[in-house]
Amino acid sequence: MAKKFTPKVLTANHLLSGDVIYWDEKGDWVGAFEDALYLDTEKLANHVLTLAEKQQDVIVGPYLADAALGPDDKPMPAHFRETFRMTGPSNYHHGKQAEA
Repeated sequence: MAKKFTPKVLTANHLLSGDVIYWDEKGDWVGAFEDALYLDTEKLANHVLTLAEKQQDVIVGPYLADAALGPDDKPMPAHFRETFRMTGPSNYHHGKQAEA
């Protein structure tokens, strides 16, 4: 039996900076999960993943991450892994953590 589709966002790492980035509704890459395009159909999710896979000069490792809609109707991570990725490196306070 096929697994039921769950909503997603498209994520990757920026090739030069290494930052976690997300695909938005304009087809641009943004740095905030809540600004990502909420992919509520499997067809749309697969389509944007195919587009992203052609951007090897900008990104590395694109994949579809499970998402849910938060109380403000913006995407939020549905799995701890994505919450962890949003905070940046975990071993020292640098990058996104240094800015907080």
